[in-house]
Parts: sequence; structure tokens; C-alpha cells
Amino acid sequence: MGEIAEAEARPTPPPRYSRVLLKISGEALMGDQGYGLHPPTVNRIAREVKSVHDLGVEICMVIGGGNIFRGLSGAAQGMERTTADYMGMLATVMNALAMQSALETLGVFTRVISAIPMDQICEPYIRRRAVRHLEKKRVCIFAAGTGNPYFTTDTAATLRANEMACEAIFKGTKVDGVYDKDPMQHADAVRFDRVSYDDCLARHLKVMDASAIALARDNDLPIIVFSLDEPGGFAGIVAGQGTYTIVD
Repeated sequence: MGEIAEAEARPTPPPRYSRVLLKISGEALMGDQGYGLHPPTVNRIAREVKSVHDLGVEICMVIGGGNIFRGLSGAAQGMERTTADYMGMLATVMNALAMQSALETLGVFTRVISAIPMDQICEPYIRRRAVRHLEKKRVCIFAAGTGNPYFTTDTAATLRANEMACEAIFKGTKVDGVYDKDPMQHADAVRFDRVSYDDCLARHLKVMDASAIALARDNDLPIIVFSLDEPGGFAGIVAGQGTYTIVD
């Protein structure tokens, strides 16, 4: 108990970044369920975001839709790819609204901004307006991907991070960095502390899809991969603590 109290009393180092984008998968919101939203998990992630927001960091987010619908899997079952991708984009809007609700319950002002206009439930994407929201310390959740089929939410995250002049993309996953193979299936998997964009592409490391990594590389935007399952992990990583992998 004494060690826990000491850890809680220890001041958090100042953040290394002033504006970041957090990218998480839709599956991260499922908890232990097989699909859908798990409210306790959504609330836990919202608390992680709030802990970084409280440090004065401006945050935008992109959340996938794989917990509800994945365009590629729909296309694999015979659905037209364009239609399947649009359905996946709508799933990301549902996840964004759930995260907005969780964040605002914690007192964090949040805006959901959709690449597909849905004026009754969220704002349309206007870059200057989104930047102004960030300057006013509102969390911006970018939904509906890029608004175009054939592009993943990884690519959307990298695009929005560049447009918002973010200093880094934080990719929250179930593992604490980038490995040479799946650590869940291979006990001898090796974790990288740092890896280049080109190595990610050449070795097919599962960080983000190729177009997202290439876009990050072309704009010198680092990608920081860390475990979102570690309590307090996001705030620690933003301050340069903990275990993570930098792709740059």
C-alpha cells in the first residue's frame, strides 16, 4: 500500500508534446465481448484521455469501427466494397459518439467531427474550425474516416494528424510496442524500441497499413505504439515514460 501511495504522490513529468492524435481500433472498445461496445471499457479509455488532457495537451482522436462492422469483411462476404466501406464509416461515428458521451461525463468538452455530413448528431469536417476547437482545449474525435471508400481509419488518422499539425500519432494497442511477429502467438517475439518507416513497410510490421505509414513518413510524423491496457499508460507515454516503440 505504501508503494502505491508513493507512486500516486509522485508528480507526473511534463508532457513532451502539446498536440497529439490518439488512434485506437474499434475492437479496443469491446472489452472481453465478441462485438459491440463495452461501456466500462469505453469509460476506462475516456479516463486515460482525460488524464492527458488535464496535463494541458491538445488531443484529437480517430476510432476504428471493427467492433461493429468492418468494410473488408463485408466485401469478403460478397457485399460491394464501396457500400461495405461506407457502412464501416458509419460504425466509426457510433463509436465516436460513445466516446464523446464518456468524455463529457468526465467534464471534458468534446466535438465529434464527421467526414460525412450528419448535421443532427455531429459537425462536418472543416479544418480551421477543428483547429479552433483544439486551441480551446476541446477533444476532437474525427469520425467516418476520410469520407471515401478504400481508405482505412489508419490512413484517416495520419491525414487528420497532419492537417491538425499534431506532433505525433499515438497508436493504442493491446501490446506495448512493435514486435517482429505477433507476441500473442510467439513467445520469442522481439520488441523494437525504435523502428524506421521503411523497415515497417519492408518487413510488413503490423503498425498501420502501408498508405498510412507512407503518409507519416513523407511528413516526418512519428508514430508511437503503446499498450492502452496499462492504467495511466497514455499519460506516462506522453511524458516519455513506460514501454513503447517509436516509428520515425
